[in-house]
Amino acid sequence: MSAEATTPHAAIVKRSLTIAGHRTSVSLEDAFWRRLKALAVARRRSVGAMIAEIDAARDGANLSSAIRVYVLENSPQ
Repeated sequence: MSAEATTPHAAIVKRSLTIAGHRTSVSLEDAFWRRLKALAVARRRSVGAMIAEIDAARDGANLSSAIRVYVLENSPQ
């Protein structure tokens, strides 16, 4: 295993949530969860509401991947 995979920011964190009335779980690296929460706070939204929006716009892509892309595209450079 590489050193990168054992760093705290690379650790996969699985969280359960409800999207459009359905329970699901999403696995993301801790760094993505933290950045998603920061984006939600900045936009005065809940993380769940942001994930629901990402889910509605993802056009069949994997939800975890869609969240990662969203975070990368919406984070300050």
